[in-house]
Amino acid sequence: MEKLRDFALIVSQAERGELVFPTSVNAALQLQLALADPDCATDDVVRKVLAEPQLAARTVALANSAVFNRRGPLVTGVRTAVLRVGFRNLYTMAAAMVVRQFGSRIRDPQLRAMAGQLWRHSAHVAALAHVLARHVTGVDADTALFAGVVHEAGGFYLLSRADEMPGLLDDPAEWLGAAQEIITREMMRKLAIPEPVALSIVGLRGATLSPPPAGLRDTLLLARRLAPVASPLAPAIEAGYADGALEDYVRDNAQLEHVLRQSAADAESMSAALLV
Repeated sequence: MEKLRDFALIVSQAERGELVFPTSVNAALQLQLALADPDCATDDVVRKVLAEPQLAARTVALANSAVFNRRGPLVTGVRTAVLRVGFRNLYTMAAAMVVRQFGSRIRDPQLRAMAGQLWRHSAHVAALAHVLARHVTGVDADTALFAGVVHEAGGFYLLSRADEMPGLLDDPAEWLGAAQEIITREMMRKLAIPEPVALSIVGLRGATLSPPPAGLRDTLLLARRLAPVASPLAPAIEAGYADGALEDYVRDNAQLEHVLRQSAADAESMSAALLV
């Protein structure tokens, strides 16, 4: 009964727009707001990035990834890194910092390990989504990267609350379905995720592929299927359905295999930058 009350509390908070965010994400949220301002000055952005060492390190790492630095000298300064990756990708880095903060404050060893695996999964999905967008689905690659980074935001939130409420996620039937959708939708709103991206992420639950893949949702579906690290929540999420069309598309697809082989270095470099 206590677990049911805890879960009902989380859902009711989400419905009222009262999700509990750690105070440590404030700086990243402020940077997101600044980057959303079309009149935002580069100097102001650089100061905000320098104020967050982890964000600064990830931005420099991304600037040195194969996607952004083919043959040039290594980037060692934040200003150069910001200019190279651009404000849109810096916005993605800020969102990544927000999402990761939910996992970093978890104390329970098992839940903390799950959060670590969920972030590795998200980083691989983001990198693969960027590749697939460029070569397969034709959607904006930077948008696909961003969507991959934040697509499991609701899962991170549930893991962080489970740390405060032991046993909360023991029965997936209680938190899958409409309740998960409510929490995910509110996370998208709280993180100021653009509506087209939010709709694609919310639409992932129970979605199936209609080949050929097209659009952001299909890009994410395919990236999740191809990610070398599975989501620790995947067994529960996938228990209720199987996407035969997705499996058929992936199986013996020479064109897809060629794209993945040719872009393997880019995907690996970008996922490594996100994991810094």
